[in-house]
Order: sequence, then C-alpha cells, then structure tokens
Amino acid sequence: MKFTNLSQIQKRLFAWGMSKANATDKNAIALINCASYSTMGELKQALLGSLQGKVLEIGPGAGANLSYYPKDIDWIGVDPNPFMHQYLEQEAERQGIKKIGLYRGNAEELPVKDNSIDSAVSTHVLCSVNNIARSLAEIKRILKPGGSFIFMEHVAADCYTWTRRIQDTIEPVWKVAFDNCHPNRTTWIALENAGFESVNYQQFRISFPIVSPHIAGVANKALAVS
Repeated sequence: MKFTNLSQIQKRLFAWGMSKANATDKNAIALINCASYSTMGELKQALLGSLQGKVLEIGPGAGANLSYYPKDIDWIGVDPNPFMHQYLEQEAERQGIKKIGLYRGNAEELPVKDNSIDSAVSTHVLCSVNNIARSLAEIKRILKPGGSFIFMEHVAADCYTWTRRIQDTIEPVWKVAFDNCHPNRTTWIALENAGFESVNYQQFRISFPIVSPHIAGVANKALAVS
C-alpha cells in the first residue's frame, strides 16, 4: 500500500511540475544543425500550427503543445497520468481551444475507433512507451486514410560515438529516473518499419548531450484504395 501511495504522490508531483514547465519559453531552446528552424518553438509551430479536424495527442502531459494548435481543432489527449487532466483542461481554456476530450490510456492501446483521426501527435513520448512497434501500429490504426502522424523525439546517437556509449551505459538508471525514457532508442528505424506510406523527418541537436540527437517530421498513412 505504501508503494501505491508513493506512486500516486509521484504522479501528482510530476503533473504539477509539468504544468509549471508550460511557462517555459520554447523559443529559448536553440536547435543545432537544423536547416529550417532556429528554436524549438518555431519548429513546433511549423509542425502543429496548420493541423485541422480531429487531432489526437499521445502523452500530452500538462499541455505544453496546446499553444501551437489552431483554436478550432477537435483535440483529444491520451495520457496515462490522470493528474494531468486538470492542467490540460486549464491550459486548453487558456489557449482558447473549446473542443477537447481527455482519456486515461497509453500509446499501445489508444481508446478511439479505427480510421477516425485526422492527425496524431507525439513529442518526446516514443522514447518511453513500452512497445514502440505496437504504439506505431495503433497510431496507424486510428488515422484516417491519408492521415498524418507528427512527431518530434530524441533518439540514439550514432553508433561508436561517445554520446551513444554514454546513452547505452546509463540507460538502466535513466529509465528508472525518467519514467521509462530510453535515451538510446532508434526511433527512426521503428518509424520506417511501421508501414506508413511515407516517413519524412529532419535531424538536429539541442544543447543537452544525453538527449541531444533529435528527429522531427511527418509520417503519412496511405490513402484508401478505391
């Protein structure tokens, strides 16, 4: 029972901390070796700012991405931490997003129907899912034909580099400390093997070494065959 209580306390504290992070200036996070954008805020605006229809965000936390979406979308958030929900509702109201739906769940089993979502979004989430192949299969399942999966994730560094060696070494401890986050996950390979019609992304770095390598882009589901 004590462990259960501690887990609930941890979840509450994590949700509170994430809500405070919403105030972080994303334009202060510089992108290194990114051809098109100089800050994370600029990149998120480009990825999310023109989405329309039903948008499902996986692991939205306390709503750090909500400021980048158009106000008229029908937004759905799926997060395993129920204590995030109050902060998501507050942030959605603050950003003027009227249509929101919140579900407790995870990426491996999304609580929505097949072919029902225009766009799915994941930022810094695929690093921590238990089964990335199953998560991507679920994303593909829920997307409408021609739908898009927008992602921004930190990934493994190149093999044989010092960064990769450090990532591989600290992974067991890192996963425990940071909610199952894998610093050395080869997410781009999983995306390329997931069966999307196309996967396009750019690579860049940020200043924090362990999670410095990043990819960001769009994977598209094939149109239905007539």
